[in-house]
Amino acid sequence: MNELNNLVSIVIPIYNESESIELLTKEILNVMNSNNIYFELILVNDGSNDSTLHILNKLSLNIKELKVLNLRKNYGQTAAMAAGFDYTNGEIIISLDGDLQNDPNDIPKLIQTIKDGYDLVCGWRFERKDKLISRRIPSKIANKLIGFVTGINLHDYGCSLKAFKKAIVKDIKLYGELHRFLPILANIEGAKIKEIKVNHRSRIYGNSKYGIDRTFRVLMDLLTVWFMNKFLTRPMYVFGFIGIVSIISSLIISSYLILIKLLGEDIGSRPLLMFALILGIAGVQLFSFGLLGELLIRTYHESQNRPIYRIRSIFGNSKT
Repeated sequence: MNELNNLVSIVIPIYNESESIELLTKEILNVMNSNNIYFELILVNDGSNDSTLHILNKLSLNIKELKVLNLRKNYGQTAAMAAGFDYTNGEIIISLDGDLQNDPNDIPKLIQTIKDGYDLVCGWRFERKDKLISRRIPSKIANKLIGFVTGINLHDYGCSLKAFKKAIVKDIKLYGELHRFLPILANIEGAKIKEIKVNHRSRIYGNSKYGIDRTFRVLMDLLTVWFMNKFLTRPMYVFGFIGIVSIISSLIISSYLILIKLLGEDIGSRPLLMFALILGIAGVQLFSFGLLGELLIRTYHESQNRPIYRIRSIFGNSKT
């Protein structure tokens, strides 16, 4: 049990990184062993179609700390990270990319920051070695947008080099492209978050696996995360409020139309009549969505025995 308490789990999603994986593994072993860190290395092959799997099989025969998860097909980085997290045994979990751009020499610094009392430590690629137009500028815009929408301001949401306490990872469910939003999901669970500068290296082998289509997926996931962050336990606050405003507006407009009708004016051809009707119907529907959302959230928490709170620590010796 004491060994597991000191164990550090390193999770790396791999997709077509046959040229870099041996060098990366060697670097990690050197860093962890030279710092006397007890660790396990989990490499997740995300449906690679090059020689990655063959190399991973060879490495697993010679490295006792290595565990290889071979996924049936290419599910994407988020799913690969989730698979790796599920098979970790350590109390501290490190994630990084398999393309050699993250520097394993930063891992001890992240571990120490976790031990200083933080639940999640995010890497900040302060001097990023990527193309300016296609990668760095879009990333800066995305980071500003995510910070503005969510209220959690970090310099670098896209850096895969992160350290987690396992208790936080266990409470987070990943899907879509949500690995980019891990700090926000952790914040929902009450995590204490810190961002530190890390080294970033130029890509030596292969090409980036990300295309422009990823931008649209990230935007959709951003809306999902924003809603989760603001209204996960209270959907009625957003749907119910808008619904009530719509219903009240409809009643006010309808009262006005009834009044002028009583004064002898024709209201049948007025667009305001249709507008009042639409507002009323939409208001009832939105209010109903709010009620339905409350029932779904209640079912979600109760079916998983998932509390709506998180306790960081308990003090005292009371048995009651």
